Amino acid sequence: MEEILFDFISKYISINEDEKNAILSLNLFHSVKKGTILLKEGQRSRDNYFVLKGCIRTYYIIDGEEKTTAFYTELDALTPHCVTNNTPSDYFISCVEDSIILISDADVGMEINSKFPKFDTMCRILSEELLAKERVDFDEFKTSSPEQRYLNLIKNRPDLIQRVPQHQLASYLGIKPQSLSRIRARIFEKKN
Repeated sequence: MEEILFDFISKYISINEDEKNAILSLNLFHSVKKGTILLKEGQRSRDNYFVLKGCIRTYYIIDGEEKTTAFYTELDALTPHCVTNNTPSDYFISCVEDSIILISDADVGMEINSKFPKFDTMCRILSEELLAKERVDFDEFKTSSPEQRYLNLIKNRPDLIQRVPQHQLASYLGIKPQSLSRIRARIFEKKN
């Protein structure tokens, strides 16, 4: 898992052995079981997440129904809004699969950035990339039909089709599971 992390970091900055050892000494790696809730609505947190292996999701519970808003898989980072705003969380974060996640808080980030300023540069670039990606994803969601959303999911994140329960996928697409079944059937008929 360490090499996966260091390969990812090397896409942004070069790091030496001292920097690698400093990261490893922080004990950020956590094995988390499927179904584990990492953050609950109303809970305060200072934790940031980086998925090395597995899948986590964010969701709200509205009128007793889960509304999935995002999935994070290998090499995806998540800083919950409650961390940056220092407020209670509006949503839940849970593990869809057994996962290996880096979990750090602002103090760890400041410690690393003060010792190794180039990590601050990497974090800024990564934040800009994530913000741009989220904007594109949001615009695509708002301007497409449920069937187009599903086709985009097949094109851009096909792994989710096999990894995520259908009811969570349907919620993510903004539809009911029955509608997702009908969309899948229509697409299958068109192909044959």
